[in-house]
Amino acid sequence: MANSRRKKKFYAVRSGAQPGIYLRWDGPGGAAAQVQGYPGARYRSFASRELAEAWLRGEEVVADRRAVVTPPADADVLLYTDGGCLNNPGPGGFGAVIIRDGARQEISGGFRKTTNNRMELLACIRALEALAVGEKADLYSDSSYVVNGMSRGWLKSWRARKWCKASGDPVENADLWDRLAKLAGERSVRFHWIKGHAQHAENERCDRLARQGASEGCGIDVNYERGTTAWVPAVEAGWQSG
Repeated sequence: MANSRRKKKFYAVRSGAQPGIYLRWDGPGGAAAQVQGYPGARYRSFASRELAEAWLRGEEVVADRRAVVTPPADADVLLYTDGGCLNNPGPGGFGAVIIRDGARQEISGGFRKTTNNRMELLACIRALEALAVGEKADLYSDSSYVVNGMSRGWLKSWRARKWCKASGDPVENADLWDRLAKLAGERSVRFHWIKGHAQHAENERCDRLARQGASEGCGIDVNYERGTTAWVPAVEAGWQSG
């Protein structure tokens, strides 16, 4: 007689009537009762309790393995960045965490009026400015705007067209894109996207730093307030600290 024994599953409920890990789907005390009819319910099944617990903590889990963010063996530095505004546009801030040889460095700042995208870019700029020329780094950002621009060839195309899009319209934030491109070109940097607000410790820390900067900062994003962000100044002089 063939063995019809089913593999054991662990049902993780992240958002539901009673979040937690369940050993059965149907019946009393099962996961279905926690999510059916619950607005915005989030749940998944896993082959092991370890993976289910990792997902509940907000870690990314792909198929049957954890997508743990660790620096590749050939990277000198691990960078995390984030930026945003209290309103968009509005008071904005950025935050960055730099990890090198087990030591941590945190960078943050804020401005009285700017945009989300400019703060995401500035967070990367400030992080890379803290590295020596030639250093290797892996940079993790939750901004698809930044990561796609740096890793999908958008930046190369914009520069080739003298900071114009394929439509002929000027590229927004060209002043910062140009600065970021130069810094990255002097270093060996790989850009990676990570999901924001997913309880990743370093990403959450950067978010707090950015919010603090937006709340307390009174610096001036000169190029933004002058309306000169679509062209690249000969000398970067676009910031005044508060």
